[in-house]
Amino acid sequence: MKLDSAPLNIAGISQTEIELEPKDSNDFNLTPAIAQPVQPVVGDSPQKQQSALVVFGTTFITIFLAEIGDKTQLSTLLMSAESHSPWVVFIGSAAALITTSLLGVLLGSWIATRLSPKTVEKSAGVMLLVISLMLFWDIFTSH
Repeated sequence: MKLDSAPLNIAGISQTEIELEPKDSNDFNLTPAIAQPVQPVVGDSPQKQQSALVVFGTTFITIFLAEIGDKTQLSTLLMSAESHSPWVVFIGSAAALITTSLLGVLLGSWIATRLSPKTVEKSAGVMLLVISLMLFWDIFTSH
């Protein structure tokens, strides 16, 4: 007598290895099954690869929001107003931002070949904490 009509496969054990077989109406024989631990599927990398579109979108939104209202944007605004050549200022500032982004990507790629992602993450956190403490120190000591 089957308890479930759907096939069952748990860690390589088929339903026939664990199904209940009645000897008579009140007695059941349980076929012993050895449970095997489920092994996680491990790919080439520990993290799931993201599509290029997701990486692009995340990068664009993060950098766009970080740059709104910063000193670079204000400097560009002032240069554009003073020079009366907004397109020349746009091309110059775009080239500068592309160059600094290229330097960041190249440095990040070089660091990634030498350090683990966890080390890079912890180092970035420590650096941001130190910068924050220095800014707070500067605020408290300047008054």
